[in-house]
Amino acid sequence: MYTIKTLNSIAAAGLARLPAAQFAVDNNADAPAGILVRSAKMHEMPLPDSLLAIGRAGAGVNNIPVDACSEKGIVVFNTPGANAGAVAELTIGGLVLASRNVAPAIRWADALKGQGDAVPGMVEKGKGQFVGPELRGKKLGVVGLGAIGVKVANMALHLGMQVYGYDPYISVEAAWNLSGEVIHCAQLGEILSQCDYITLHLPVNASTKGFLNASALASCKQGVRVLNFARGELVDNEALLAALAAGKVAAYVTDFPCEALLDQPGVTCIPHLGASTPESEENCAVMAADELADYLLNGNITNSVNLPAVTQARAGDKRICVIHKNEPGLIAGITAVTTGAALNIENMVNKSRGNMAYTMLDATGALPADLQAQLEAIPGVIRVRIL
Repeated sequence: MYTIKTLNSIAAAGLARLPAAQFAVDNNADAPAGILVRSAKMHEMPLPDSLLAIGRAGAGVNNIPVDACSEKGIVVFNTPGANAGAVAELTIGGLVLASRNVAPAIRWADALKGQGDAVPGMVEKGKGQFVGPELRGKKLGVVGLGAIGVKVANMALHLGMQVYGYDPYISVEAAWNLSGEVIHCAQLGEILSQCDYITLHLPVNASTKGFLNASALASCKQGVRVLNFARGELVDNEALLAALAAGKVAAYVTDFPCEALLDQPGVTCIPHLGASTPESEENCAVMAADELADYLLNGNITNSVNLPAVTQARAGDKRICVIHKNEPGLIAGITAVTTGAALNIENMVNKSRGNMAYTMLDATGALPADLQAQLEAIPGVIRVRIL
């Protein structure tokens, strides 16, 4: 029986994926084997020795201490693509907001309250200040072609836009799903210099923080309209506001409000609604629960952000799962222990991710009582599970 703790409200459809015969959901547990989380911040939270895995019902994991989890052999999962439809839809809405000055126009119209029969005439007289271009025929640059970026690119084609895409790390799956009409850019500069609209769909890390800075904005087309439904930290807000004031940027629509951006001319702040749909929350919860359950029960790893993807059908009597450093000699040490225990290895797979590695092997034969202790004694081994 594995105890699962939830740190946020998790959709019932997700919790239903955890059979009661194998899992107990206890939100007050002090020693859970797994955690399901959405936005709760875990950086100051102690990580109990019992904790084997964390399932993040969403894509971003900046609220989880991933490095600390790796050091303790805790697998961190996310749910890429589960909320892609919701975020892509709002991004398309953001294109309209950026183009047609919808938000300031609504605020202006609301301010006419109390003018009685004069309102229609005032509307006709004042609407000209909100004129904005149509999307058809304009160039959209999509930076980041993951699950969301691909959907945005494909949807924008149906609006009659010319779509340019940039992602030096595009996956095979994403490439298959991307329309052949999307123009592939080998260099970011091609998008910055040519596109009327730029939408960001990148993760935040050391290399992407402040991705759209003063230098990048200076390379943009005059009057560019920028959308950010990925992460607020991707944009240097000070540089963005300066570019707005200078007319280099015509509009900025973001799903990540902050004090500096609120009530600024040309800026439309949406209160982080990208994945706020019941469908998205359910999809994320189901995927996170499935990933957590498959790892706890079978040792399989899918969509981890700190361990490699390793999945195989069971064979043999027992499954031995070893999280270890990606260092020379570790595999030899693991197999030496199993050979010394007279175990027959039916299947074995080893993969690495950065400085972390995962070895999973199915074995037949009588397991010595101290097998786990022998494996844990190998230098570089972080965690051992025998299922």
